[in-house]
Amino acid sequence: MVQENRSFDHYFGALREYWAQNGIKDQPFDGLPQFNIPAGPAASNPGCDPNFPFAISPAPFNDCVIDVNSPPVMSYHLLTQCVENPSPSWNESHVDWNVANPLSGTATMDGFVHTAGKEIRNLEYVPGQNPPESDVNGIRVMGYYDATDLPYYYFMASNFATSDRWFMPVMTRTPANRMYLMAATSAGRVYPLAPGSPQMANKTIFEELESAGLSWKVYVTDDQDVPLMNGAELSEYTFANSHQSHFVSAKQFMTDVQNGTLPAVSEIDPGFATGLDEHAEQDDSHPGGKIQLGAQYVSTLINALMNSPSWKDTVFILTYDEFGGFYDHVPPQPTVSPDGIHPSVTIDLHPNDICTTSTGPTCDFVFTGYRVPLIVISPFTKKNFVSHTVADYTAILKFIETRFGVSSLTARDAAQMDMTDFFDFKNPPWMTPPSPPTQPTSDPCYMDHLP
Repeated sequence: MVQENRSFDHYFGALREYWAQNGIKDQPFDGLPQFNIPAGPAASNPGCDPNFPFAISPAPFNDCVIDVNSPPVMSYHLLTQCVENPSPSWNESHVDWNVANPLSGTATMDGFVHTAGKEIRNLEYVPGQNPPESDVNGIRVMGYYDATDLPYYYFMASNFATSDRWFMPVMTRTPANRMYLMAATSAGRVYPLAPGSPQMANKTIFEELESAGLSWKVYVTDDQDVPLMNGAELSEYTFANSHQSHFVSAKQFMTDVQNGTLPAVSEIDPGFATGLDEHAEQDDSHPGGKIQLGAQYVSTLINALMNSPSWKDTVFILTYDEFGGFYDHVPPQPTVSPDGIHPSVTIDLHPNDICTTSTGPTCDFVFTGYRVPLIVISPFTKKNFVSHTVADYTAILKFIETRFGVSSLTARDAAQMDMTDFFDFKNPPWMTPPSPPTQPTSDPCYMDHLP
C-alpha cells in the first residue's frame, strides 16, 4: 500500500525520541538531527526575506526571496494534522535540491521554504480575489509529526522495520512516481498523462505476474468508481483493460484476509477521493487532508491482517509515493536510468521548465527523488530493524520478482536491493503479532495559522 505525499523527516524524523521514551533499544538512525544522540542543531531552511513581504496589492506579488537577509526557519512540531498542500512537482523538487542553482551537482537542500512560499504567493493567487491561502512564507514544510500524532505508525515502525535510506524513484510529483511503482519507469514522463492521452503500453508488475500464472488483485479504496478499474493507477496501462475482474473493492480485502484467500500479490489503492490517502489539503477531492484519518484507515487493514489466518505467510509493505514538498535533510541519491529515455519537451516537459534550456546531474532519471516513510510488517520482519541500504521503492518490485522468480521490468528495479535483509525466514520473530495502540483522529485541523 502506497499512501500520499509525505517525507521521511516530516513523518519519522522524531522516531529516535520515541525509542528513548519507550525503552526501545537505540541504534543508528538518520532522522531529524535534533533527535540524534547526542542531539545536533535543529534542522532549518532559509526563510523568505522580510524585505519582500506578500501583499494583496499592488501587483506584481513578491516571491519568497532567499538571500543573505533570510531568517532561518527551524523544524518544529506541527499541532494541526492539516496543512496547505506544498508542491512536489518537477521544478519545485529541483529548487528544493539547491535554491541558488537547481542545476548544480551539489545538494544544499535549502529550497523547501522558498518553493512552498512562492507557490502560495504566486501560483495559486487570482487577482481580484482574497489571498489564496495562509502560509505565504512556506513555513509549513518545516513541520513534523511525532508519536503523539501518529502513535500507530511509530509503534509499527519501531517494532517491525523501516529504512532511513528509502527514496521515491524520481524528483517530481505523484503520477510519474506511481508509474515507477507499476512499471519501474515513467517512460520519460515527469507530469500526469494529459487528458485524452492514450494509455501506456509498458509492461507492469501485474502483467509479469499474469504471464507467470500468479494470482493478483488491486483492492480499490475509492470503490464508488464504476468500473473499479477507473479508481486505480493501473488503469493508465493498456494491460488493465482486459483484466478488470482483478479490481475489487478494498472491503473485499477484509474478507480475503479472514478467509485465507489473498492472492500472491496485492496492491491496495489509497482513498484518493475520500480523504484517506494522507495527502495534504489540496482541493475538494482531498477533504481537509487529515493525516490521522488516513493512518486510522491503514491501521484497520493491517490489524485485520495480523488477526487473521493470512498473517502466517504475508508481508505488508506501507510506503508513500513521494515527499509532498515537505522538508527532508538527506539528498536524492544517484541511481540508474530505467531505460535510457530522457525527460524532454517532446515528451512532457513544459517550455522553460528546469532542464529545458540548460542541464545538470538531476536533469535525467539517474537520481532518486527524496526520502519517504517505510514500514515493513510481517511475522518474518526483524524486530526494531532499520535498513541503511540506499533504495528507491522499485525495490518492492525487486522483492516480488525475487520471491516469485519473475523478470525485472527495467534496469531500475533490477538495480535495487531485494529487501530480504528485512526478514528472518528461519526464525520468524512475529508469528504472534504485537498489540498496537489505537490511532486517534481527533487532533486539531486548521490551516489559517501555524504551527
